[in-house]
Amino acid sequence: MDDRGFESINVIPFIDIMLVLLTIVLTTSSFIATGAIGVQLPKATASKQPTNSGIILEVNIDGELTFNQQSVELADLADHLVNYPEQTPVLIRADAALPLQEFVSVMDKVKMLGFQKLNLQTETY
Repeated sequence: MDDRGFESINVIPFIDIMLVLLTIVLTTSSFIATGAIGVQLPKATASKQPTNSGIILEVNIDGELTFNQQSVELADLADHLVNYPEQTPVLIRADAALPLQEFVSVMDKVKMLGFQKLNLQTETY
């Protein structure tokens, strides 16, 4: 038996594993960046990416509401918003197929609490 030490290490399997892990991280991060619930945003020609918003409200096609990625009911939304100053910008991500009345109900609830900086996120054509 030969007791020689290692002269070289094969790093190709290590590189393969790292590439698989990188693919998993990039795929997962794209899901995190899009939000907690599936929202098909409305399209507009003058759309731009929103700046860092303090409060993010998402409403999907079924009317499910999330407040900063936590599921809430519309009746309980005021309890979550009272912890923020009225100057905090609010970003609303509403599904394009959402009935207008449900969107207006969410926006009305936010405006009743004194928030004036409301933004609706859209996608470009």
